[in-house]
Amino acid sequence: MMHWTILLAVETAEAATQEGGLFDFDATLPLMALQFLVLVAVLNQVFYKPLSNSIDGRDEYIRSNLSEARERLAKTEKLAAQYEQELGETRRDAQATIAAAQADAQKAADEEKAQAQQEAQRQREQAQQEIDQQKAQALATLEQQVDSLSRQILEKLLGSELVK
Repeated sequence: MMHWTILLAVETAEAATQEGGLFDFDATLPLMALQFLVLVAVLNQVFYKPLSNSIDGRDEYIRSNLSEARERLAKTEKLAAQYEQELGETRRDAQATIAAAQADAQKAADEEKAQAQQEAQRQREQAQQEIDQQKAQALATLEQQVDSLSRQILEKLLGSELVK
C-alpha cells in the first residue's frame, strides 16, 4: 500500500510540473478570492462592527464627559470669581465697620478722659479751697493763741499791772 501512495504522489507531481509550473490559474484562484471575501464579510459583521460600535460609543461618552467637565470647570471658575469678589466686598465692609467702631470707641474714651480731667480739676480746686479755709482758720486760731501767749508772757515779765 505504501508503494501505491508513493507512486500516486510521483505521478501527481509530474502532472503538476507539466501543466503550469509555479502559478497555475485554474478554478482555485476565484474560489480562494471568494473565500477571502466571505471571511472579510463575516469578520466585519461578527468582530469589526461590534468593536467599532463599542469604540465609537466609548469615544462619544468620553467627548460628552469632557464637554460636561469643561462646562462645570467654567461654571466653577465663574462661581469662584464671584465668591472672591463678594469676599473682598465683605472684607471691605468689615474693615469699615471696625474703623467706625474704633473711631466711636476713641471718641467715647476721649470724652470720658475729658470728663475725668474736669472732675479731677474740680476736686483739686475744691480741695484747694478747703485747704485755704483750714489754713485761714489755723492762722486765725494761731493768731489768737499768739496774742494770748504774748499777753501771758508780757504779764509774767512785766507783771499784771502794766499790761492792762
